[in-house]
Amino acid sequence: MFAQKKEKEGGAVNRMTYRVQHGSGEQISLLGFGMMRLPDNQDEVNALVDYAIEHGVNYFDTAPMYMGGRSEVLTGNALSRHPREKYYVATKMSNQRNNLWDFDKAKRMYEQSFERLKVDKIDYYLLHSIGGGGMDTLKGRFLDNGLLDFLMKEREAGRIRHLGFSYHGDVRVFDWMLDHQNEYHWDFAQIQMNFLDWRHASSGRRHDADAEYLYNKCEKTGVQCVVMEPLRGGAFGRMAQELVDKLKAVRPNDSAARWAFRWVGSYPNILTTLSGMNRMDHLKDNLGTFSPLENCSEAENRLLADIADEMAGFPTIPCTTCGYCMPCPYGVDIPGNFAYYNDAVHNHVLPLPNKEAADFMEKKQQFTDGMRKALPDAEKWARSCQDCEECLPKCPQQIRIPNQLARIVETLRRR
Repeated sequence: MFAQKKEKEGGAVNRMTYRVQHGSGEQISLLGFGMMRLPDNQDEVNALVDYAIEHGVNYFDTAPMYMGGRSEVLTGNALSRHPREKYYVATKMSNQRNNLWDFDKAKRMYEQSFERLKVDKIDYYLLHSIGGGGMDTLKGRFLDNGLLDFLMKEREAGRIRHLGFSYHGDVRVFDWMLDHQNEYHWDFAQIQMNFLDWRHASSGRRHDADAEYLYNKCEKTGVQCVVMEPLRGGAFGRMAQELVDKLKAVRPNDSAARWAFRWVGSYPNILTTLSGMNRMDHLKDNLGTFSPLENCSEAENRLLADIADEMAGFPTIPCTTCGYCMPCPYGVDIPGNFAYYNDAVHNHVLPLPNKEAADFMEKKQQFTDGMRKALPDAEKWARSCQDCEECLPKCPQQIRIPNQLARIVETLRRR
């Protein structure tokens, strides 16, 4: 359901598009503010939050693990300067490490979120990143220790207003959660959804379900979706120029990011779409997209489907630069390596073997020089990976990280 406010808020005309939360009737801004990659400066965060609220954004998403806990602190400090009815805050139970499966430790994490956010109730509370590790991990984190029962009681008491979960990984866990909707009454589910993952699941494996499957199952179950990674970790901002040109031919003034947001927002079961905005120009551009939202036409959807097919043919690594894999015990900048490699693919400077030796060597030199510029500290390069596999269980995209780092090393070694 759509809603739109046009009154002035804080001196600005608010044209934000809103969706109505099914259970409460709350109007939630279709653009949600993801607080994972904030500048670590309170004044800068305050300015971003103030501008967002002034222009109609009212959903702010954080987690205890973001920025080592700093995100909740920065978010709480910024939001608490505004009337409580101006914003809805979302945070999570980030007990992915098995030393946090203990009920008392998890409960302390929950209580600490209230302290950091400076609130007496949390509007949207999530079981963070269920699916990784399969059903055994879900049982250890939330079921066997009584933690989910506790969180449901907290919802009954009103300290949690809406209870949901975010998902990455084994689709059997996702299915189990929604198949038990009559027992748990999930208020929302946070899923990764963009026009590439709709047609081409990030890992290409059935157990890491595609966005179309996730969205449709939520819709059939009556659970509204919160969308994460609408830009595929910034991948659409690094799209190959020939694909950008196809979009520009239709809407010359729109960025690839704006296309991606419009595509997501066009689906009616989306409650809000998260964007990690750490710069004012990004915030303003996104506000322009959602104030108000213009749905994609059928022709535009077909164009994006064709572009998704072409993007799937590029030999990229499906990293969204979330940073969950970090820190690496050997100092490798894992997301930095993957981001540079993907840029090289899209910019056609990846030195793939071909018949023209001169062109191959030229691209190899470009690739090497670009790596030095992207990662000046050579100790952070892929070659420092020791294949310890500590990163593997942390990756929500299920990427075989050591294998992909080895691809980059091989690219640098080619003769």
